[in-house]
Amino acid sequence: MKFKSILCTLLMLSLVLPVIAESNSKKEIPDFSTTERKNIPVEYTWKIEDLYPNIKTWENDKKELVHMIDQIEKKAKDWTTSPQNMLAFLEFRSEMMKKGFRLASYSNNQSNMDLSNPTFQQMRGDLQNMAVQVRAKLSFMNNDILKLGKEKFHTYVKTEPKLEPYVFSIDDTFRMETHTLPTDQQKIASLSDLFSDTARRASGILNNVELPSPEITLSDGKKVTLNYANYVLYRASNNRADREVVMKTFWENHKKFENTFAVLVDGGMKQHLFNARIHKYKDCLEARLYENNIDPAVYYNLIKYVRENLEPFHRYMNLKKEMLGLDKFKYADMYASAVKHVDKKYNYDEAKEIISNSMEPLGKEYTDMLKQAFENRWIDIYPNKGKQSGAYSSSVYGVHPFIKMNYNGSYDNVSTLTHELGHAMHSYFSDKTQHFANSEYPSFLAEIASTFNENMLIHHLLKHEKDDLLKLFILDGFIQTVKGTIYRQTHFAEFELAMHQKVEEGGTLTPQWLNQKFLELARVYYGHDKGIVEVDEYIQEEWASVPHFFLNYYVYTYSTGMIASMALCDMVLKGKEPEQQKYLSFLSAGGSRYPLDTLKLAGVDMTTAAPFKAAFKRFEELVSEMEKIVKRLKK
Repeated sequence: MKFKSILCTLLMLSLVLPVIAESNSKKEIPDFSTTERKNIPVEYTWKIEDLYPNIKTWENDKKELVHMIDQIEKKAKDWTTSPQNMLAFLEFRSEMMKKGFRLASYSNNQSNMDLSNPTFQQMRGDLQNMAVQVRAKLSFMNNDILKLGKEKFHTYVKTEPKLEPYVFSIDDTFRMETHTLPTDQQKIASLSDLFSDTARRASGILNNVELPSPEITLSDGKKVTLNYANYVLYRASNNRADREVVMKTFWENHKKFENTFAVLVDGGMKQHLFNARIHKYKDCLEARLYENNIDPAVYYNLIKYVRENLEPFHRYMNLKKEMLGLDKFKYADMYASAVKHVDKKYNYDEAKEIISNSMEPLGKEYTDMLKQAFENRWIDIYPNKGKQSGAYSSSVYGVHPFIKMNYNGSYDNVSTLTHELGHAMHSYFSDKTQHFANSEYPSFLAEIASTFNENMLIHHLLKHEKDDLLKLFILDGFIQTVKGTIYRQTHFAEFELAMHQKVEEGGTLTPQWLNQKFLELARVYYGHDKGIVEVDEYIQEEWASVPHFFLNYYVYTYSTGMIASMALCDMVLKGKEPEQQKYLSFLSAGGSRYPLDTLKLAGVDMTTAAPFKAAFKRFEELVSEMEKIVKRLKK
C-alpha cells in the first residue's frame, strides 16, 4: 500500500522536523483496555472455539486424556521388542501429546485473555499436573531406547518404514546418552515440573494483575492509569516531560516490589541450575544449547560481535537526539519517534493491507495463508481488562496458530503484528509438511521467520514511499525494532548469562545485585559513559518485567534470529522463485534437523562471522540512509 503524500511546511528550527498528519482513515482504533473480556465485540477476538466450542467439550477431552495416561504402562509393555510394537507405542504417544497440547492451548489462551479468571487458572493447573504425570510415566523411554541400541533401531526402520518420522528424535536420544538419567532418577526429576513454572507464573501475575497501577497526570491534564499497556503507549509520547514521568513512575513503582521479583528470578535461575546439574552439564548454558546441538561459542560470539559494533547504534542515538532537538539524550527518550511530533497511526485494516502487500515476494500460498489468518479470526486484536500484556503466536498441530495482540495503531504494533504472523506462518508450513514428531521447530529458529517478516515490511515501505518525512518515520521505526532485537536483547542475553553464572557460583540474586548488574550493562550498551545516552538509575528495575528470563536462555534467539533473517531476506529479495522456495523449505523443515543445519541448507552459517558482519553492515546502511534524509530536509 502506498502512503498518500503529506503536504506540510518544513520548520527550520535546527533539526526540528514537521508535524506529519495522522492517517486520513475514518476508522478509529478502539480502546478496550478497561473493558471486561466478555464485552469485547467478537470480531476483534480470536476464534477460540476452533479448539473447543465450550468448557464442557474441553472437560470431555480432558477425561479422554486421563484415560490415555492410565493406559501408558499397558501400551508400553514390550514396546521395543519389535518394529510393530515400537511404531504402535510411538503413534499412541503422539496422539496423546497432540491432545494434551490442544487442551493446554485452550486453557492457556483463555487464561491469558483474563488473568484474573479463576476457572482458567484452575484449568491451567490441572493440565500442568497432568503433564507432570505424563513425563513421569514416560521417563522409561530414553533408557529403553538406549538399551535397544542405535544399530538395532535402524534395522527396525528398514523393516517398518513408518518409523521414519521418529528417526531424528530417536537418533538424538543416542546423542544425549551422557546426559540421560536412569529411569528411577528421571521419575524423581520429572516431579520438579510440579513447581518448575511457579516463579514465571507468579511473576506474570504480579506484573500483569496484582501490581498496583499508579495514576499520573500528563502535561495536558489528562489522568492516566499506568498499567503496562498505557506504559508502552505513553513512553513514546511526543512530549518529553510526559515520557519522563511515565518511565520514572512505572519503574519506581516496580521498585516497591523488587524483593519479591528478585526471589522469583532467583528461584527461576536455580531451577535451571538444578536441571543442568542433575543431567551432568558443566553449566546452564551448555545444558540449554546442547539439546539443539548448538556450540556455546555461538552465544559468546553474539555478545562479542554486538559489543564490537556498538558504534552504528550510538550514531543512531546521536542522530535521534539532534532530530528531537534535545541537548541531552535520555533513556526516557528511547521510544519517542525521531521525527518530532509524528503521531502516525495505522488502523487495523491498513495494517492488514500493508503486511499482505509486503509479503507478496513469497508467493501466493504464503499470502493466501495470511488472508486466512486475518479473515478466520486467528488473531485476538485489542487490549482488554485483565488481558496479558505483549504479543505472541501459539501453534496447535491440526488446528491453526493463534496470535495474541494488544494493538494500538503505532508503527511498532504494525511491526509486531508482522512479527507474530511470521511465527504463525512458520508453524503453519511446518505443521503442514512435517509429521507431528518433527513439527515443532527448535527455539533457536523461533525468531527467524518473525524477524524476516519485519525485514520484508521495511523493504516494502521504503520502496513504495516517496515522501522523505514518512520514509524517515518508517526508518526510525524499523531501526528501533533492530535496536530492540539485536542490541537490547543482547544486553538482556549478557545479563541472563551473568545471572546464571552467579547462581552457578553458589550466589543468590538479590535486588541489589540484579539492579547493579542490569544498570552496569545498560550503561555499556547505550554509551552512558561516552555521553551517548543518559541511563537513569531507575532503569535498574527493568529486569523485573522481562518474562523471557524464566524461559532459560531464550532472549539471545531474538538477536541471532534477526541476524539470520537479514541474510535470508536479502537472499529472497535479490533472488527469484528458487530463492523463494528455499525460504519456504526453511519454514517447512520444522524440527526435522538440528537448527544450525537447517539454516545452512537455507544459506546461512551462524558458526561463522559472515551473517553477523552482514547484519551490522545493513544496520549501518539504514542509519546512513536516515542521516542522508535529514541532510536533504535541512536544505
